[in-house]
Amino acid sequence: MRSTMPRQPVIAIHGGAGTIAKSGMTAAKERAYQQALGEILLAGQRALAEGASALDAVTVAVTLLEDCVLFNAGRGAVFTCDATHELDASIMDGTGLAAGAVACVKRVRNPILAARAVMEHSGHVLMVGDGADAFAQRHGVAMVEPGYFSTPQRLHQLHKTKEQGGMRLFLDHDGASHFAAANAQTAWMAGTPDAAPIDPDTKFGTVGAVACDVHGHVAAATSTGGLTNKAVGRVGDTPIIGAGCYAANTSCAVSCTGTGEAFIKIAAAHDVAALMEYRALSLADAADCVVQDKLVRLGGRGGLVAVDARGNVVLPFNTEGMYRGYARVGQAPMTAIYA
Repeated sequence: MRSTMPRQPVIAIHGGAGTIAKSGMTAAKERAYQQALGEILLAGQRALAEGASALDAVTVAVTLLEDCVLFNAGRGAVFTCDATHELDASIMDGTGLAAGAVACVKRVRNPILAARAVMEHSGHVLMVGDGADAFAQRHGVAMVEPGYFSTPQRLHQLHKTKEQGGMRLFLDHDGASHFAAANAQTAWMAGTPDAAPIDPDTKFGTVGAVACDVHGHVAAATSTGGLTNKAVGRVGDTPIIGAGCYAANTSCAVSCTGTGEAFIKIAAAHDVAALMEYRALSLADAADCVVQDKLVRLGGRGGLVAVDARGNVVLPFNTEGMYRGYARVGQAPMTAIYA
């Protein structure tokens, strides 16, 4: 899925990447994911059409992704090994390179709003843990009790993960070979007996958005609940500026999803921008180099969405599927799950 039209306000989103559990996918389940992606894209598209900045558009999109229990961010986030939730998020404005991030927050309803508060009000880039929660609360970000993030499906994932592998870590959209048979017999959503199109037990559960507004300004935002059964205090690429999120008007905006440690090691999001600036690669070639070559050499799996200041959009991934889509102002949204 790629577009190279002249600049026009555009937004692209992702909801995680991984191995498709074809044995458990149904038409109804696929429609649920496609509908959620489409509705979120329409909200971002509408904001851009009304003159919103790229920064505001990605904030709208990721807030909605965090509120949707289909995705591993905000409500519906996965559990740590201690059956708790620790959430991460980051946001970056390509105009002036302003950035903010939070990690291991436990009470912020929408971590992306906490990340934006850090960017706009703190003078810092990254805040973590209880200090980040307290800072967000002081700046009017909605707070919730930890139980707000919990769902029976995510708790079931944790229990299955521990039963299958003890201290093993599982990514939220991957690993159908481990759990596909069990998924076929387990309700993923209330009232439905089928599994998610991308295996919910071990998929790369990160959400994100990138946008280019009418002025050619770009922005990116990324949010996650992390890994099922992750160690308390573990932080992946999502809140690391340059790894899971990056934006610069001189190159592009990038939001990543995948094996976080690999994305950190190669500073994946920034590397796309660097390849454009230092080697004069196109957005498409730079993104493909990072996703299909550099990450693969490290055993890294996942993908990203990216947009440049001319409104070109790319959504590459090296897994069997990635929840994704983009929408230009004045055009119908395009969404997809499979390769």
